[in-house]
Amino acid sequence: MLVVAMDQRASMRSLIQGTVGEATAADLVAAKLDLVRYLGNEAPGVLLDPELVVPQVIEDGVLARDCALMIGMDATGYDAGENGLRMSRIVAGVDARRIRALGGTVAKLNVYMRPDREGKDSHPARMIASVVEDCAREDILLVVEILTYALPEESADDYRALAPQLVVQAAALARECGAQVMKLQYPGSLEGCQAVTAALGGIPWAVLSAGVDHATFLEQLRIALAGGASGAIAGRSLWKDCLAADPVERARRLQELGVPRLRAIQAVLGGAPS
Repeated sequence: MLVVAMDQRASMRSLIQGTVGEATAADLVAAKLDLVRYLGNEAPGVLLDPELVVPQVIEDGVLARDCALMIGMDATGYDAGENGLRMSRIVAGVDARRIRALGGTVAKLNVYMRPDREGKDSHPARMIASVVEDCAREDILLVVEILTYALPEESADDYRALAPQLVVQAAALARECGAQVMKLQYPGSLEGCQAVTAALGGIPWAVLSAGVDHATFLEQLRIALAGGASGAIAGRSLWKDCLAADPVERARRLQELGVPRLRAIQAVLGGAPS
């Protein structure tokens, strides 16, 4: 499994702002189209949001015909719940039928979760179960992404110590809710990856890059694969330093930096030296 993630909105805008000041919607669209054109088409699949360049990438022929389109359903950010818990949101008007109408064959749902505080009756669990049913009705494959997070009262060290077990617990809860393919944070070690694989009971999972540097992600991917992961859904580790404001410079960076990084990931997935 290998998908290039480019569904980011706020975080991608901030990366572009670092080169142009305040990035406009047009800047974001141009960057996403170039990410598809120069990087995404070199992979088996891309992940895009439903708000900016879909279905333009299909209608304009930017997306290669042999590149699968995964579309994120989740809205940017989250609502504040009780006791510091986060409540994920879905983009207004986007459901499995809309994903299909936009040209997608795979949906992605990002859900914030604290499985040590939230169970089967919680907001994230109910959201997963509902979207699983919706996608099944439309025969759309769903990838469930879980993001654990620090609570307001937790220190960075306290959360870091809890994070691996939170990833494992979140994977188990999502499986209970019907998830069949998952995108997960790196759980810190080979043992953590093995625990995730065991908790999922055969459900495939891909490790996300979470914006770490490329070398770090390659090592995490190697360990995750050894621990039972099925691949990678990677974004910022591939392209975060390629988003120059100038389109010529952006294309150069994507071809000279982004594509070799993608090839290195493909080599790890294929077992070849990278």
